[in-house]
Amino acid sequence: MKVALVHDWLNQVGGAEDVLAALVRLFPDAPIYTSLYDRARMPAAWRAWDIRPLWMDRLPGIHAHHQPYLPLYPLAFGGLDLSGYDVILSNKSGFCHGVRGRPHLCYCLAPTRYVWQFDSYAAREQFGGATRRVIQPLLSALRRWDYAAAQRVDQFVAISHDIQSRIATFYQRDSTIIYPPVETGRFAPASRNGDYFLVVSRLIPYKRIDLAVRACTELNLPLLVGGKGRDLDRLRSLAGPSVKFLGFVADDELPALMAGCRAFLFPGFEDFGITPVQAMAAGRPVIAFAGGGALDTVIPGVTGELFHAQTVGALKTALTTFDDARYSSAAIRTHALQFDSAVFDSQIVRAVNDLVHGIATERESSVPAP
Repeated sequence: MKVALVHDWLNQVGGAEDVLAALVRLFPDAPIYTSLYDRARMPAAWRAWDIRPLWMDRLPGIHAHHQPYLPLYPLAFGGLDLSGYDVILSNKSGFCHGVRGRPHLCYCLAPTRYVWQFDSYAAREQFGGATRRVIQPLLSALRRWDYAAAQRVDQFVAISHDIQSRIATFYQRDSTIIYPPVETGRFAPASRNGDYFLVVSRLIPYKRIDLAVRACTELNLPLLVGGKGRDLDRLRSLAGPSVKFLGFVADDELPALMAGCRAFLFPGFEDFGITPVQAMAAGRPVIAFAGGGALDTVIPGVTGELFHAQTVGALKTALTTFDDARYSSAAIRTHALQFDSAVFDSQIVRAVNDLVHGIATERESSVPAP
């Protein structure tokens, strides 16, 4: 079966790229079509992949600043005809679902948020005035294109119930849910836990790490913050002596750090959220904001607790009432296993095979009898 993978852009590594790596593992012979590919910023091992960037890859400065070119992505992906493949599998948060051809399964990380939720996205990404002025007048046209492109997709798969709801709202399409892959085998409960709370994240404003820093500072609770990002200096200015910044946390250091914490703090709104599940795989409870993907992964009183307002006060209340002795590490880890990469693998392969079989049956039934 000839599979084509489609990905929005390759100039940064995050959750979307983790999903792409899983798809490449499942379909190693599939070429990857993407708008741009910054080889220097991506893992060296990826240079062995068959990555095929589109004409946008040659635009000046696009590797470092791809957002100003947002109006051109529909033109680039909409002009890509992949009808020669047996199945198209797009890994989408932008416009890459607009390619031509079918059968087409779209693994939807999010409906295009800078089209449907522009104000919040622009604030989150700190768009300058010039970028806003270029994009905002085009939003109506971009929404029409994005909606029409979504109608050409044969099947949508959502990463969480929140994304499933947005697909229904913005695209008026049904979807199934397949959770993103988490390598739970990397993590295991520890025989003893430390006394610290933990955050591991990119340090950028929308992650709301400031809530954890301020709450633990005001309560004088030990907090370790792992990660780098443009918000680091501001977070340091908010932190008291009980907060320690670790910088980048290497992959081989993360499991022990997760297993040793009292609880993992997740104060942001995410479409899914991999790190809370990693903490659960290490047997540790999660204290998360009650929104987005956390509603799929955190079970109050079993795998952690939810706080219902993104405020310092709400998080402080959750921290002061939190008792880690209430939780079973074994039960938390068992819950995390439903999000394991092996579950993702089997569900994606089944979804692709079912779609191909269904389209073939549809085509056969539409052929007039001789």
